Amino acid sequence: MTVDLRSDTVTKPTPGMLEAMWSAKVGDDVFGEDETVNALEEKAAAMFGIEAAIYCPSGTMTNQIAIKCFTQPLDELIADQTAHVYRYEGGGIAFNSGVSTRLLNGYRGILTPEMIEPEINDDNIHYPHTSLVVLENTVNKGGGSCYTLEHIKPIAALCKAKGLKLHLDGARVFNALAHTGDKPADYGNCFDGISVCLSKGLGAPVGSVLLADKATIKYARRIRKVLGGGMRQAGFLAAAGIYALDHHVERLKIDHKHAQIMAEELGKQSWVTNVVPVETNIILFDTVEPAEIVLARLEAKGIKANSTDTHRIRFVTHLDVHPEQVEYVVKSL
Repeated sequence: MTVDLRSDTVTKPTPGMLEAMWSAKVGDDVFGEDETVNALEEKAAAMFGIEAAIYCPSGTMTNQIAIKCFTQPLDELIADQTAHVYRYEGGGIAFNSGVSTRLLNGYRGILTPEMIEPEINDDNIHYPHTSLVVLENTVNKGGGSCYTLEHIKPIAALCKAKGLKLHLDGARVFNALAHTGDKPADYGNCFDGISVCLSKGLGAPVGSVLLADKATIKYARRIRKVLGGGMRQAGFLAAAGIYALDHHVERLKIDHKHAQIMAEELGKQSWVTNVVPVETNIILFDTVEPAEIVLARLEAKGIKANSTDTHRIRFVTHLDVHPEQVEYVVKSL
């Protein structure tokens, strides 16, 4: 048996999703004429109570477009030191936007207003202008840790009081919502921009949507074009996103349950020194031997995983990890 726990990006489209893609009505999206792309954008924006949306090839692109929209060169954004926008987007903050980054040390990537406020620069020519705060939900490097709405509201209030924009890297935002029980529509009152990835836990093959007000999305279309993200008959891909939003949100709790089962078994093993508390679909655990040795042993049993440090391994559950595979992993551990 093969079980791929490297990431929730490895999923294949389900039969229902493939049927939706096959039957999609398409047009030229750069001309605004792809009705399936338009429907996806309208649907995602309405879910989060935000005016408009733009469909892009990747979550990296939606994040980078948002940063470009909400900053000017010589500005500075605030983010946790584990943030995906900083660590895993190829230096795009500096390259695309000419913006510096103030990194904070949150607990498992979770920031608080008390951490953020002292790092907002005074109006002084020696300092970059602080213009944006970026949160990530769930936090990848935090092992799928979650902000609740009650965590987010005071940060949003601080940003509003200080004249800062607030962006959410919501690569796994529906995993967070499944865990906390918060409603997506409540997020629209907190964030100026939200990036929602469709190709992770939701299982679509391609795509992410950026949500914001109409003026921001109008400018975002110009930035998307410059970055090469203007696609043509993209409705075949957008149809998968619509299907994912309709059929794959509620089932995320199954992935969380599977992660809990694996984490519980890992905690019993003498070759494991620590298991980071599991909230969603990501399991981080530390090993006695170097991670590369353990990964080779897992690979020999057909279990694929990734290391995130010399002694740390990550498992990620998803819709292509079935109960019998979870049972096999537990026995193999």
